[in-house]
Amino acid sequence: MTTITLAQGDITRQSADAIVNAANSSLLGGGGVDGAIHRRGGPAILEECRKLRASEYGGGLPTGRAVATTAGDLDARWVIHTVGPVWSPGEDRSELLASCYRASLGVADALGARTVAFPAISTGVYGWPMDDGARIAVETVRAARTSVEEVRFVLFDERAHEAFVRRLGRPHAR
Repeated sequence: MTTITLAQGDITRQSADAIVNAANSSLLGGGGVDGAIHRRGGPAILEECRKLRASEYGGGLPTGRAVATTAGDLDARWVIHTVGPVWSPGEDRSELLASCYRASLGVADALGARTVAFPAISTGVYGWPMDDGARIAVETVRAARTSVEEVRFVLFDERAHEAFVRRLGRPHAR
């Protein structure tokens, strides 16, 4: 049984077997969580991402998929990169968002990771409404068949943290 916990703060300061990166499809860094992970993790992450781009992901990582690299200087063994969908009011892309969580847990299982730290995928610059993003994240992790022992949602601010608290239905420590 997977335990779900919450933390408020900077995901790059977490200690976990794997930290999930809300990556852009290029895998070469960007803004938000992606940029923060690349900056704090150092050049080893970018080097492995470039190798992935030069091989099986020449066109970029597809939305909803996940792939792992070293964690570089982060307090983790791996970074699992996943590309979330951009929210659209006219098209239901919730299955793609759920796929990010399922695919990341699948990669974590393949690696033998027991603790995984997730951001709230797609809820930043990709515009996904926080309450719905929290619903999809929590429901997907609860339904997942995984060997991961702890999934920690690391929420950047109070608003995000409260949305996940509401979805879990119980208070959690920060």
